[in-house]
Amino acid sequence: MVIPPRLLALALAALLAACTRPDAAHPALWQVSGPQGGHGWLFGTIHQLPRKTDWRSATIAQALDQADVLVLEIADIEDQGKTQAAFAALSHSPGLPPLRDRISPKLRPALAKAIATANLDAAEMDGVETWAAALILARSAAQEGDPALGVDRALVKAKPAMPRAEFEGAARQLAIFDQLSEEDQRIMLEDSLRDGGAEATEAQLADAWRKGDMAFIAHETHTGMLGDASLRQALYVGRNQAWAAQIEAMLRSGRHPFVAVGAAHLAGDDGLPAMLAAHGWHVVRVQ
Repeated sequence: MVIPPRLLALALAALLAACTRPDAAHPALWQVSGPQGGHGWLFGTIHQLPRKTDWRSATIAQALDQADVLVLEIADIEDQGKTQAAFAALSHSPGLPPLRDRISPKLRPALAKAIATANLDAAEMDGVETWAAALILARSAAQEGDPALGVDRALVKAKPAMPRAEFEGAARQLAIFDQLSEEDQRIMLEDSLRDGGAEATEAQLADAWRKGDMAFIAHETHTGMLGDASLRQALYVGRNQAWAAQIEAMLRSGRHPFVAVGAAHLAGDDGLPAMLAAHGWHVVRVQ
């Protein structure tokens, strides 16, 4: 059977349209309110995605329209130069032992492979602090997501005139890693080198985010390096506690914040919704 050229062109156009259609998503959103009329929203974001995603529901749009401040982990998330400068200022120290000597001997082949795969200079990596090396190698190994598709950046573009606030900023956020004990930093680095561990892949996390599957995400906050009690307190629980206090201060001052942070920070008993509810706020998941 010979297909007429016009029909073939229409079929190919339909196929291309199907291939480029954004993935549908229904990420988690909570509304927070208090007895004095304060109210705001908690939105779980994802910092990078493998494909374009249609997550802008009517519920999210309405919340953004009613909010008067967009609260992010880093307010100027689009300023990559500022983040890179903060990283460069904190990530190098003189006199460090070779990076391979900072990990278990059994993981040294994995380290050499990771450095080669990322096309990095092994000698230069020796001058990088352990936490920074962990972040560099983890980012280099992450091939499934694109930061340009991150939801934080999309929110900034969607509401460019909305005032912004931040919980940490790039320098303060990186300083949290820089202030970890060397032991904890080495746990981070070793975790970044392990293959086939307990952690979900980026694709699995993106799928859970799209579905609003907070139970799956909550489980992930107990795996990998967050399975270590000290690292979990420093990188997750302690930060959530500080953020919850900042949110409460905003609500009590009469602000109506739209809080958009990594979805993991909203998951489980140590997530922001649970913490705010424990402090007497009325927290309801609305999406």
